[in-house]
Amino acid sequence: MKGHCLCGNVAIEVEDIDTVEACHCSMCRRWGSGPLMAVHSKAKPDIKGQNSITVYSSSDWAERAFCHKCGTNLYYHQLGSDEYVLSVGLFQDINNFDFTSQIFIDKKPDYYEFANVTVELTEQQLFDKFAKKGMNP
Repeated sequence: MKGHCLCGNVAIEVEDIDTVEACHCSMCRRWGSGPLMAVHSKAKPDIKGQNSITVYSSSDWAERAFCHKCGTNLYYHQLGSDEYVLSVGLFQDINNFDFTSQIFIDKKPDYYEFANVTVELTEQQLFDKFAKKGMNP
């Protein structure tokens, strides 16, 4: 699956993914003025255009990246893993994707609502899931 930023300076290739997730945490909403709509890659993506990427350490356990030429949000990466959460807007052929889950559902503001039926995890449920995997979010 191939994608790119608005200006085309950053190109990303990952395994085929057909599910979309939403994150309602305050950092994602501040980052993009709404929930982060993303695909979750289990492997480190092939990224071209590193010289156009700015990486920001948004917490002790994660970083976020964007193209500093056009401002496109690229990914959220949990440090110490090869898993990347990539902005779904990077990818062109998304018509067959399924919207499957929402995290930080307890942090979602009241001014929007999705009609899709999805798995929903609160902040605590997500952190408990990480703890079971031995991960420290």
